[in-house]
Amino acid sequence: MPEPIWDPDQYLRHSGHRTRPFHDLLHRIPELPSGNRPARIADLGCGPGNVTTLLADRWPDARITGLDNSADMLARAARYAGPTPGGGSLDFRAADAARWAPEEPYDLIVSNAALQWVPRHTESFPAWADALVPGGVLAFQVPGNFVSPSHALLGELCDTPQWRDRLGSHGRRFVHVLEPWEYLTRLTDLGFDADAWETTYIQLLQGEDPVLDWVKGTALRPVLTVLADDGPAREEFLGQYRDLLRKAYPPGPHGTVFPFRRIFAVARRIA
Repeated sequence: MPEPIWDPDQYLRHSGHRTRPFHDLLHRIPELPSGNRPARIADLGCGPGNVTTLLADRWPDARITGLDNSADMLARAARYAGPTPGGGSLDFRAADAARWAPEEPYDLIVSNAALQWVPRHTESFPAWADALVPGGVLAFQVPGNFVSPSHALLGELCDTPQWRDRLGSHGRRFVHVLEPWEYLTRLTDLGFDADAWETTYIQLLQGEDPVLDWVKGTALRPVLTVLADDGPAREEFLGQYRDLLRKAYPPGPHGTVFPFRRIFAVARRIA
């Protein structure tokens, strides 16, 4: 199965709604154990880097590295690289979250809406835990709306006779997310002081076919990657999916309501 081709511009079209969960995650991260030294932070699946910069706002003197496996996303993130106003630094490197093994101690390993792409990502938790200094923190949020109409309809359309042979599994790539209690259990088993919760954001989207525009930046990327070289098929699929989304998410007088569930976890390594 080919890796999705990411489009930073499309992803950032809804940056306000996409950034809000990270602000909420950031608010729940406790003070780091770095003391008088600069904190060392990894942002796993940093995307275009706009969220990584928020870490520098919270920890101005920190050494922060954004990690991503998309060359296009890293190229967009490069604009933020360099010294930060608080005396810290930002840099970005290529790394695959499915195989990333920390090579140095970290005060914080954070991931924003990335681990849902990684099968069995909880199997990496022990190695990440070992890389945290005592009192260090692992924090992440992942989408939890994969049974919502936007995603269920995508999977069902890919599984129709017309598309099954070509797209069958590409619309159901999000089976890797656990429930909050499962994350809490696995993190606590590793010796973390852990917290996990969920929030459903009732998002009001604007514009024509805004839910389709939203999923073009995320859930639809595997399908768009497969159909990238077949323009007619791509447009036919998008038209069919658009019609399904219009029925599931009809526009209202103030925009289109798009509920979106997120799952969060913040775990501190017990000193």
